[in-house]
Amino acid sequence: MARQFVVQVNNEPGSLALLAEAIAARGVDLRAIGGGGIGDSGHMIFTTSDDDTTREILTERGYAFAEGESLLVEVDDRPGGMARIARELSDAGVNIQGHLFIGRWGDRASFAFVVDDPEKARPILERPAERR
Repeated sequence: MARQFVVQVNNEPGSLALLAEAIAARGVDLRAIGGGGIGDSGHMIFTTSDDDTTREILTERGYAFAEGESLLVEVDDRPGGMARIARELSDAGVNIQGHLFIGRWGDRASFAFVVDDPEKARPILERPAERR
């Protein structure tokens, strides 16, 4: 299963460019990416074509990062769909470290989550959306 990386960066021009260039220079493809920033601090969250090389790059360059198994889930594509899954994970004591929007198909939206406790999260995320 692919890994998902959540990386702390400075919220300034060039932060994304520097990391994306370092990843590309080692022949690694970014598969999905998101992020944001407030004030001086930002983050990027992504999956790549080569988890081991990505981890090496982040470590070599001194980035603070978290990584975890990328857990896929479909949620109802309507108001409250994400709220329900986030509440179920929270009530189970699972912290969401990051998530990526994957796509939308009909009345479903697909996300990839990285959490602090995949074993607790997996039964919740694998449950059919209509039973959540």
